[in-house]
Amino acid sequence: LRDINDPSVSSLGEEMRFKLHGLRGLATRLTEMAEYLGNVSSGRLPPNNAILDNMQTIVNLLPNLSVKSLVDSMYIQTNNMHLVMYVSAMIRAVIALHDLVLNKIKFKDEEEERDAKEDKEEEKKEEKEEAKKQK
Repeated sequence: LRDINDPSVSSLGEEMRFKLHGLRGLATRLTEMAEYLGNVSSGRLPPNNAILDNMQTIVNLLPNLSVKSLVDSMYIQTNNMHLVMYVSAMIRAVIALHDLVLNKIKFKDEEEERDAKEDKEEEKKEEKEEAKKQK
């Protein structure tokens, strides 16, 4: 089978690349924050309250992963998303196979009709030749 590609549905590889790009961006920002805090603590930079407030807000928005119920619910949600992706991929594959079977049946029927038509034409030619021979 050919690779069936539906442009309206993102592939898993593209999704992983987007997530990897986002994680790299997050790592870069966290490194910048760590460098800033290191420079402030060593006295190379003066503390900026607006930046420190933003950092505190970011840290406060992080989920508390020490709570087991939160971790379990995140696992369940992730599993549900993966299940939906898996089922949708299977449905696309079944639809594609169904279309392939219908296409094969259609061409087989057309070929049978074409062969039947050619057989009728040959029979007519043979009848004409026999009629000419009998005269």
